[in-house]
Amino acid sequence: MKKFKIAVIPGDGIGTEVINEGIKVLKKIEELEPSISFEFETFPWGCEYYLKTGKMMDENGMEILKNFDAIYLGAVGFPGVPDHISLWDLLLRIRKGFDQYINIRPVKLLKGAPCPLKDVKREEIDMLFIRENSEGEYAGAGDWLFKGKPNEVVLQTGVFSRKGTERVIRYAYEIARKEGKTLTSISKANALNYSMVFWDEVFQEVGKEYPDVKTYSYLVDAAAMFMVKDPKRFEVVVTSNLFGDILTDLGAAIAGGMGLAAGANLNPEKEFPSMFEPIHGSAPDIAGKEISNPLASIWSVSQMMDFFGYEDWGKKVLDAIEELLVEGKTLTPDLGGTAKTSEIGEAINKILEKK
Repeated sequence: MKKFKIAVIPGDGIGTEVINEGIKVLKKIEELEPSISFEFETFPWGCEYYLKTGKMMDENGMEILKNFDAIYLGAVGFPGVPDHISLWDLLLRIRKGFDQYINIRPVKLLKGAPCPLKDVKREEIDMLFIRENSEGEYAGAGDWLFKGKPNEVVLQTGVFSRKGTERVIRYAYEIARKEGKTLTSISKANALNYSMVFWDEVFQEVGKEYPDVKTYSYLVDAAAMFMVKDPKRFEVVVTSNLFGDILTDLGAAIAGGMGLAAGANLNPEKEFPSMFEPIHGSAPDIAGKEISNPLASIWSVSQMMDFFGYEDWGKKVLDAIEELLVEGKTLTPDLGGTAKTSEIGEAINKILEKK
């Protein structure tokens, strides 16, 4: 039997509510699949922990987490804690410290999911965004000079290393080749005359090793337009940290909303644990009301199972989400239903029992 140790960080706001439903699904998989077992350990880190202790996570938090196979994160963010503290002292600390340099965000319109676009077929929205996740615009490099004075200057420096850029682009080429899909690179070389020119050059260089992969390149502003006007042109997409962050939220909007937006932060070599999360945020205004949508956190369970090498279970979980949407009987208010958050995991599990 293969045993996986999972560190659970529910975080803030609706994080605890949605992560509980994902854990229900993982426990059902354990029940139905005799070759798998899960061991969970929960950590109270996040903004509320920060307000009590002055720290987003324990000093030795990274040392503790490195012994796990995966990290399952709910959400981070709470009134009274600046966003840059909540992001840099927990989420980005984990991403960077564990070299989770690949961020995977599916933008796929499932059957039964709402879509704001008119005259678009469901199968036309099926993208896989591969976002650079360790440097780029989120490298944290820069300076703040003459703070508070009339000649105040702020420098925010994007960092694009040969290693960091090449490895994410190569990963994307490998996925596109494996799945027989096109690969689109998104940059902004006309305005960012160093970083994005370099990005484009590396994309072309690596592409010489993959002559079988059909490629496209778009500027980020044009890509945003085409995602709305002609989404079918995107299959596998590779882009930088900032552009990937923005465009995948747009993707979530056209593929059912943030309640269906999942993300995986991968260390492909498995030298460190990878982290799986819904990307909708902590939504403190609805926390405790049992109306939050946990399907994104359950979708991230599907991603976790794929990464563990159990793609069959990854598919079963995603199919179960789709079946739930099509049935339309057990949906949270954001999807037009009246179900409570705690009812969603149970409904998914009933579907899984039939598969």
